[in-house]
Amino acid sequence: MAERSLTYFISDIHLGASYIGNHREHERRVVEWLREIGPTARRLYLLGDVLDYWFEYKEVVPRGYVRFFGALAALADSGVEITWFKGNHDIWISDYIPSELGVTVVDGALDVEIDGKRFFMEHGDGVGRMKRSFRMLRRLFRNRVAQKLFSGIHPRWTVPFAHRWSSHSRETGGGVRVAEYGGLENDPLAEFARGYLVSHGHVDYFIFGHRHQLVDEPLGDDSRLVILGDWITRFSYAVFDSENLEIKSLKP
Repeated sequence: MAERSLTYFISDIHLGASYIGNHREHERRVVEWLREIGPTARRLYLLGDVLDYWFEYKEVVPRGYVRFFGALAALADSGVEITWFKGNHDIWISDYIPSELGVTVVDGALDVEIDGKRFFMEHGDGVGRMKRSFRMLRRLFRNRVAQKLFSGIHPRWTVPFAHRWSSHSRETGGGVRVAEYGGLENDPLAEFARGYLVSHGHVDYFIFGHRHQLVDEPLGDDSRLVILGDWITRFSYAVFDSENLEIKSLKP
């Protein structure tokens, strides 16, 4: 078996999304990738929106994702360190995923050293400039009272509503446009990263998801801005070998 020395980063898989034509094939492709990286993976970072919708009730969890959850659990059981960032679609993770799958869940940002390099990671919806409407909606979705009220509605209503909302959000932009990258000068994540470098010192890699754009740009002073793309059209991910980080994509 090859030495487990690599760190992988992936984001915006959106399992279960209503606009994905073949859910089983989509999940199968992700599971196949997880199995492929198993022999070399030391760490895996899932940078949010892994599931298109997830809401845990006290005694039950949503149906689906069995093969994906099984593949993650197998990686965790084999010793791979898995960190799952909450995104704006899978905000409502509680204790089921961390306790059953053996993963660490992060709500917010993580500033961490990996093999001698400093990484700043966040889903990408919680830092940088954002529309006021999106900021208010994000605050509402994370409000505990609102979550408690939402949990009182039967899932037969909330689940279809959530998937319709997600589909509409994707079609209209939903606070962030899924478009071509506009360059470092106009990018809110790049602006945030430059400010963070000033206030917190050198960071080797800033890694985000959320935007469904594939970006790997130098920020100066040996820092890089990375946006991981998605697994809807790009099937992209990043891998770090303790010296270099490389963006890769599977064939469509």
